[in-house]
Amino acid sequence: MTLTTPQDTTSTREGEQHSATKKAQPKTVLMCRPDYFTVSYRINPWMFPENPTDQSLAATQWQSLYDTYLRLGFDVQLIDPLPGLPDMVYAANGGFVLDGIAYEAKFRYPERQPEGPAYLAHLAGLGFDAREAVEKNEGEGDFLLVGDVILAAHGFRSESDSHREVAEVFGRDVVSLKLINPSFYHLDTALAVLDDETIAYLPSAFDDQSRAILEERYPEAIIATEEDAAVLGLNLFSDGLNVVMAEQAHTLRVELEARGYNTHSVDLSELLLGGGGVKCCTLELRK
Repeated sequence: MTLTTPQDTTSTREGEQHSATKKAQPKTVLMCRPDYFTVSYRINPWMFPENPTDQSLAATQWQSLYDTYLRLGFDVQLIDPLPGLPDMVYAANGGFVLDGIAYEAKFRYPERQPEGPAYLAHLAGLGFDAREAVEKNEGEGDFLLVGDVILAAHGFRSESDSHREVAEVFGRDVVSLKLINPSFYHLDTALAVLDDETIAYLPSAFDDQSRAILEERYPEAIIATEEDAAVLGLNLFSDGLNVVMAEQAHTLRVELEARGYNTHSVDLSELLLGGGGVKCCTLELRK
């Protein structure tokens, strides 16, 4: 256990060759309906409480994501939303689940702090070994598993001390990265896991040391454009073959298809008003 600190015809043929080697992995995920979604406070640059939100549209868009997962054969679990917690729809922040262990989220902002115990209690009820957190962390928003390694971010929400804690809880190697752009305040807004070896990321979201780490570890990574990152195109979810992503991320979608991934586009523009996209709404449950 260690902690490391920080389309043309040709493209189509290449994509077909790549896809022949890719395999969809079974996925179990936890989601939360946006019954109480609104933007009533501002804790990230995407949120403007003075602008109205459409809860009905948010629910319709969320349902399209849910239905897409079911169509892909995912096992989708649901946690009941709680009144007064409008951001609970962003299930990825609710914890980090790996090896049958559920590690509690300990939110930075008071508005979201009740979500951590609520998610941990639910995960314990599903049979996971519930571990309370001491250090501030925002769950799978800042912890992403790539193969056997956990990529962990700090800079805006999770504290760097949580990287040591998560390494101790899971006994896995943890690579520490620092985020520097407040628009990409969680790791899952700046970096996407496509399979056990492949990531996509936005270099400008990370400090120099973190960029060097990513360049060395993932030389074949997909480099996202600023435009695609700005619509949370990197906030996607992949089963190793199928990639569910924001329909607005056009360049990234072309690149993914050229690499042999099957893309499935959804529009979560209303939930984007709270600073979340596909991955934010998706907490992976790993036994």
